[in-house]
Amino acid sequence: MASQQLVAPKLKNVNMRDKRTSPQSDDSALLRQIRETHSPGRSHSVDVNQILQVIEEIFHRATHSTAVVLAGTRELADTVEDRTTLPSVDVLFHGLSYLIQKIYCEISCQCSGGGDVHATTMELLRTLSNYSWEAKVVLTLAAFAVYHGEFWLVAQLCTTDPLAKSVAILKQLSDMVEHAASVKPQIEAIDNLITAVTNVTKSIVVCSEMVKLQSHYISEDTPPLSIALAHIPAAAYWVIRGILASASHIAILAGSRHEYIASTTEVWELSSLAHKLKNIHDHLTSELENCRQYIVAKRYDEDYETLRRLFQGLHLDNLKNLRALISHKDDAQPLQIGTTRYSLEVLRRRHVLLLITDLSLSNEEIVILDHIYKQQQNRAEVEYGIVWLPVVDATTWDEAKRFRFEELKSKMPWYAVHDPQIIEPPVIKFIRNDWHFDKKMIIVSLDPQGRVSSLNAVHMLWVWGNVAFPFTDEKEQVLWNAESWRLQLVANGIDPIILDWIEKGKYICLYGGDDLEWIRKFTVRAKVVAGLAGISLELLYVGRSTATRERIRKVNKVIETENLSRFWPDYTSNWFFWSRMDSMRCSKAKHHRTVENDEILKEVMTLLSYDGSDQGWVMVWRGSNETARANGQLTLHTLDEFEAWKNKAAESGFVPTLSDELKRRHKPQHCTRLIIPGFGPDIPDRVECAECGSEMEKFFMFRCCTD
Repeated sequence: MASQQLVAPKLKNVNMRDKRTSPQSDDSALLRQIRETHSPGRSHSVDVNQILQVIEEIFHRATHSTAVVLAGTRELADTVEDRTTLPSVDVLFHGLSYLIQKIYCEISCQCSGGGDVHATTMELLRTLSNYSWEAKVVLTLAAFAVYHGEFWLVAQLCTTDPLAKSVAILKQLSDMVEHAASVKPQIEAIDNLITAVTNVTKSIVVCSEMVKLQSHYISEDTPPLSIALAHIPAAAYWVIRGILASASHIAILAGSRHEYIASTTEVWELSSLAHKLKNIHDHLTSELENCRQYIVAKRYDEDYETLRRLFQGLHLDNLKNLRALISHKDDAQPLQIGTTRYSLEVLRRRHVLLLITDLSLSNEEIVILDHIYKQQQNRAEVEYGIVWLPVVDATTWDEAKRFRFEELKSKMPWYAVHDPQIIEPPVIKFIRNDWHFDKKMIIVSLDPQGRVSSLNAVHMLWVWGNVAFPFTDEKEQVLWNAESWRLQLVANGIDPIILDWIEKGKYICLYGGDDLEWIRKFTVRAKVVAGLAGISLELLYVGRSTATRERIRKVNKVIETENLSRFWPDYTSNWFFWSRMDSMRCSKAKHHRTVENDEILKEVMTLLSYDGSDQGWVMVWRGSNETARANGQLTLHTLDEFEAWKNKAAESGFVPTLSDELKRRHKPQHCTRLIIPGFGPDIPDRVECAECGSEMEKFFMFRCCTD
């Protein structure tokens, strides 16, 4: 049976292209026509968001009505839960109800008259010429929402409500309701088009809000906002065309007999228009995202500069600075110890150490800092708080990193932020740029007024512990002025038995490396020489900075099994010994000391260069200051020839004689390496070889340790 239609014919598709013009010129001509309809000088204020709220509620319930009709059930729309609280009618429609009704009539006339869709779209744009682009599309969409809502309200109620049934008969909805399944593809195509229209409308509204609310960060003539705004007129045009197309096809449904089946062409027309609007939405979304990123970058730059000025100023206490770093979002209790949360008030007018690390913070660093932190309880004049500020990348934050954060935090007896993501990007930029954080742990010391007293107090803490309180650069210089190269400085805070050996006048030998064959030969020979020289010698193995935990464990096991010497059974002591050496180097570099003008730095660099070489090394002490040192092979060779200098050692002393003999036997042929962890201001411009004094070549090394 031939299908019949008792409604006006479909909308005509107007071809805007002349055979003699290109598509680009056609598009330009259309855009020019659209812009000519716009006269915003006398624009009216419209609360588009409030109207959109009502529109979306209508579409939401209409979608439910569609499902009810297609399913052939009698479920009432009232069973759909309200998604939102609708605004006051007086506030919403003040002066707008007549205009929405007028647009409604234009849409209805277009549907019944089968006019030119382009002409109708342009007429609606001229009707709304004094309104902003977002108001044009929202008001048109509001009129269509009434049209759409009326259709589905009658369609749903006509089977249960006598009034709705009578209206449905006059609107010729009865057949459509009874045989809704036959027009299901067309209904779905209309719904998809409405969704596309709504999405583009929202994008236009967002773009407008960005102009109004973010003018401090981005102006209308600044890309990428200017690019997004340039697309708004065309987007508004296609939104209105989409609305007219949807209304036209709803009118077709209203007059369809039960024999009517939507043609493939009709569905394709709707789908094609929905696809075009989707592309417009995707493009606007992309441009708006560029705008957001631009605004965020500008805001971050502003916050960063504010932070810099804040730390350059004077304040009554430290809370303003701490809030800027830790609690920018006004978090009432940003700090945590265990499961207990704290406000920043617990740090008011206290000395504060900001522990700044990433999530690769080692257990050894925590253990040593924990030991020093707890020691302050025994010193009445020392009182400070520690706060851990983990620097993380929010874009790669996941459950594994969350677990690692919680694991590290559980080991700390001091304050930590309860969530790393409260530390905002401008703060991280400030920490990296102004406080020079780059993976390697730093501890920034703040005085009670929030001023930075040291950009990195790690070196003071590692070398002197709480003696360096209040951890200022001035105190660090005073401590160095009072220091000399002595055994207490080398091993302070690591092993108390060393101090006992010093008091007892014993000879103390520290040695390192991980060559087991050399360790065996050296320790055996050293014990023999000590016996021949009649001295009490204590041998202590201090490991190697570049050796893994497992390698140190294996060496210690051999030393213990063969009773070669004393060693530190815990890896933390080995780690701390070498970390203190590197901290001395960094601290001296900060105060612009060099090996030419600083004896302590010269000895530290020598020890580090020994450690960087493949062979072992030896350092022999008597008391605090009498010392001799050399690389492992030279020391072993010199000890093997002890008979040649035994008498001199008896006359002049063992350590001074050993030092002389090591220097006399030194040969110019050698290979020495110095491995310095990290980058930045701690790296010296030039380093002299510990063996010959020549300037060493500089290389870069990248190392991954899975230990």
